[in-house]
Amino acid sequence: MSFLDQLQSLVADPPPAHAFELSGGGVAVAHRVAAGPETGFRPFASPVLQISPMRENVVDAEAFGAHIAALVSTQNASNKRRDAALILPDFCARIALLDFDSFPKDPVEQTALVRFRMKRTVPFEMDSAAVSFEARRGETKNTEVLVAAAAAEIVSRYEAPFRAAGFQPGFVTTSMLATLDLLPKDGLQMVAKLSGAVLTLAVCAGRLPKLVRCVEIGRLNAQEVMAVLYPTLAYAEDELKERLQRLLTCGFDALDQWDREQCEQECGLRFEPLTTPWGAAGGHNAGLLGWLTAQQERN
Repeated sequence: MSFLDQLQSLVADPPPAHAFELSGGGVAVAHRVAAGPETGFRPFASPVLQISPMRENVVDAEAFGAHIAALVSTQNASNKRRDAALILPDFCARIALLDFDSFPKDPVEQTALVRFRMKRTVPFEMDSAAVSFEARRGETKNTEVLVAAAAAEIVSRYEAPFRAAGFQPGFVTTSMLATLDLLPKDGLQMVAKLSGAVLTLAVCAGRLPKLVRCVEIGRLNAQEVMAVLYPTLAYAEDELKERLQRLLTCGFDALDQWDREQCEQECGLRFEPLTTPWGAAGGHNAGLLGWLTAQQERN
């Protein structure tokens, strides 16, 4: 199955027994998903990943491989290859919502058209990129297409140590797309996720994204966050002609209290931390917890 073949959480039954979310700080894990997942987080002992959409993300392949192999040893590793869900950092990919007055029915023509439109907006070569998309009817007669794209080499390097450790990454997505399953199912809302120095924003009608942004910020303070957050909020309300009902956050505990209060005051919305049955969603595990929530809702 290719990268992001099934956007958000459209997976076949039964779900993989193992799921992993990668971030610059480490690996969030869930084992025995169907039986009641055991979750945890294993931080990297040294810099292993440098997240980027343009260049190699794995800066220490040996340490990365050893880290993933250690995860296997704690789960009674066997020679049998096991299915796994793999959730990649947002900043290694590009997510876009494209609008088409006319969208072809033929899958080959659809893919060619999506690649052509995305060429103008991504910092990597689209002709060889890993691409997936989901088309849906817009509010008028147009077609909205949610697209996820990443350099194929970046994705393969992320998958490699899992394959070497006996896992089959049959489902691959990005953190924010998986996080959407944590949102309330109705109302216009924004979810903001801080992971390291990357701020990812998604404006959604219920769980359907209307706008997605992923920006690397310079410093973790109110000024840097608001430089991205406020114009996105204003643009979304102007375009959608509706005020946001809520602003949900994860990973914002990385900001000190004064900065969070400043951001809330400037936004005019209270920051509501995303919570789950497995604890609060953070910048390193929100996608994993969203994916688990999706599996639970199906049962």
